[in-house]
Amino acid sequence: MSAMAGLYAGNVRAVLERGFKVIGNQNWVILVSGFFEPVFYLLAMGFGLGGLVGEVTGPDGRPMSYLSFIAPALLATSAMNGAIYDSTWNVFFKMKFARIYEAMLSTSLGPLDVAAGEIAMALFRGFLYACGFLGVMTALGVVTSWWALAMVPVALLIALGFAAVGMAVTSWFSTFQQMELINIVLLPMFMFSATLFPIDIYPQAVQWFIQAMPLWHGVELMRQLSIGAFGAMTAVHLGYFLVMSVAGVAFCTIRLRALFLR
Repeated sequence: MSAMAGLYAGNVRAVLERGFKVIGNQNWVILVSGFFEPVFYLLAMGFGLGGLVGEVTGPDGRPMSYLSFIAPALLATSAMNGAIYDSTWNVFFKMKFARIYEAMLSTSLGPLDVAAGEIAMALFRGFLYACGFLGVMTALGVVTSWWALAMVPVALLIALGFAAVGMAVTSWFSTFQQMELINIVLLPMFMFSATLFPIDIYPQAVQWFIQAMPLWHGVELMRQLSIGAFGAMTAVHLGYFLVMSVAGVAFCTIRLRALFLR
């Protein structure tokens, strides 16, 4: 109990209050800018390339339009982008330049309060992106099942996994050059996680590598929800992000304690 008392003070609300005050005073154009990238991909690829591709095989084995194929994948990408950028660049500035976490942990707040609060703020951004993108999908007629409503909470789970791991990884970085590694990882993961093309176009060895990526699990889960088709892999996709989230939060808490509570 005493060890836990040093980690958690039960005051995550203080971190959230500060975060929302900052959002209220910042430029909202910056906040929502990350939402438009997957929307532009959806319009350009779904209508442009989609006219050439035609239909592809969906998660239930039946053909579906290319627009319906990539839309759930881009929703997963939107949730990832919202969470990862908020939990990496934003956290990096607070940690290395503004020294905000150092100030927070000099109060009664514990590392778990700070980690949970910052990850929750990243989830808020992911939530906004998910709701907005689902609205775009509905307007385009891509949503065909009531299960699609579950895409928003699942997007939050995806965002939680990426936010927790993103914040934990950022705690190890000390320069802007190191932060560029995040983009180096994210772009190939976006391109090769079966977001824009079916996974079976790749060689078997490449497919195994893709299936180890977190975004692939999010993409496949979103596709299943979009048409209400589930299987044994549904539980695997959910379990992947649950483990990823728990491990990320735990590691992030340990790192904050090691950095600021020596």
